[in-house]
Amino acid sequence: QVQLQESGPGLVKPSQTLSLTCTVSGVPITATYHYWSWIRQPPGKGKEWIGYIGYTGNTYYSPRLESRVSISWETSKNQFTLQLSSVTPEDTAIYYCVGGTGSPIQEEYDYWGQGTQVTVSL
Repeated sequence: QVQLQESGPGLVKPSQTLSLTCTVSGVPITATYHYWSWIRQPPGKGKEWIGYIGYTGNTYYSPRLESRVSISWETSKNQFTLQLSSVTPEDTAIYYCVGGTGSPIQEEYDYWGQGTQVTVSL
């Protein structure tokens, strides 16, 4: 059974960098054709895809966020990490790590984390 678990601070100050880690169990994050994404859902809005890291370590980000986003991985820990810089209150959202063998851009996810609330505020 594949499980994803997000971890990281729930409160970030404006202009700082938001950093979240997703720990994956049940499948190696390097498993062939697997893609691992971060998505978020601001209050009262729909889900927004942030970016992915693929099974070869390649990354691709939402054009809207790519100047502030970095996704990396630590294969020895079976984890991948999101960093979002220069945050503002508009980055307040529930952040989910997701993954699977479907197209990450087409929002085809096999696995979901439970989500973690991140609030940007003084």
